[in-house]
Amino acid sequence: MTKQPGRVPAAESHEPAADAASPSSRPLPAPGAAVLALLALGWLAAMLWSTREAITSAAAGVTAISLSAFALPGVISAALVGGAAVALAGGNLLARRYGDWATLRFAGAIGGGMLVGLAAAVAINLTYFDTSTTNVIAGTTAAAAIIGGAVAAARTAPAVGAIVTAALGTLVFVVAFSQARDPLFDLFGAGDSQQSVVDAAKWVSRTESLVAGLLAGLLAFGYLTWARRRAVRRDPAARALRWPAYLLAGAGPGLLLLLAEVIIRVGGRSLLDLASALSEADAVAQTSLGTSRVDNGIWVLFVGALTALIAFGRTLGPAQTDDDDDPAGSPAAVASQVDPEDDEPDPAEAFDAPAEAFEADPAEADPAR
Repeated sequence: MTKQPGRVPAAESHEPAADAASPSSRPLPAPGAAVLALLALGWLAAMLWSTREAITSAAAGVTAISLSAFALPGVISAALVGGAAVALAGGNLLARRYGDWATLRFAGAIGGGMLVGLAAAVAINLTYFDTSTTNVIAGTTAAAAIIGGAVAAARTAPAVGAIVTAALGTLVFVVAFSQARDPLFDLFGAGDSQQSVVDAAKWVSRTESLVAGLLAGLLAFGYLTWARRRAVRRDPAARALRWPAYLLAGAGPGLLLLLAEVIIRVGGRSLLDLASALSEADAVAQTSLGTSRVDNGIWVLFVGALTALIAFGRTLGPAQTDDDDDPAGSPAAVASQVDPEDDEPDPAEAFDAPAEAFEADPAEADPAR
């Protein structure tokens, strides 16, 4: 059998063929996925409980509708993150037992999101008032959990884990930041006039979005760094994530916030319309809150992406060149610096040589002898 020129047979190749089942060729798992799932489910339960307390404490009717519309974004965001976290933990278990199959991973992620959505919908229907708004909250929450599970079906599990970690930290920060709103309003000059209050509210919102984006980027970078070090300890030949993974992880919380806003405006449209129809003030409030949520998501997206990318760039060393592979002190470098003419003898040294060096052996001079 003839051999094609320029190609080396597999049997004669000195480089071993890559094994598709080797640990270095497998996708990296998401470390701490089970802990993330528990934290996300706990946050979802806390959001559902706080929303129920706010609705049941209302007088009834009109106030309950308004409070439901105000509480819907927090519940949807928590369901989105909870579905993604549970699907990520389930994906790790399936990959460890059955291998990395795309179809199995996607089916398991959707199944995990459906479990979270079904549990949340049942809890809402059992504990909330049996009204039309309750069904809207339950259905939208279930849809958000399923969509979150679908997001977790991506092959790059560490990036998804970083997004879930950063998004969960951002949601907790937003709730904690509400305690500092009043001092910040005074700091930014909120006075008796309506214009001063509006200007102060804009600066407070921008400050919240900026700090939330910084926190999201740092959390995403920290999680990916931890995942990389853990993977290297287990397998030194593990593949390193490149800069697009850090960029996506930093922008992930902002993308989830914008995705939650889309789910709210599609699934919760009827509830928002009911709340806006209560009064002109409620209509203005709903429009203002929707615009503020979109702006916050965009700020978190860009600031988080830039923060994670800059943090990753600071870990990169200088690029190696050909000079770095051949240091100046190596024998090859020293030999290359020697002038070939230096090997020729100096005429002065030739005249100073002893006389015996110029006397030839008679036996060697005459071959006949």
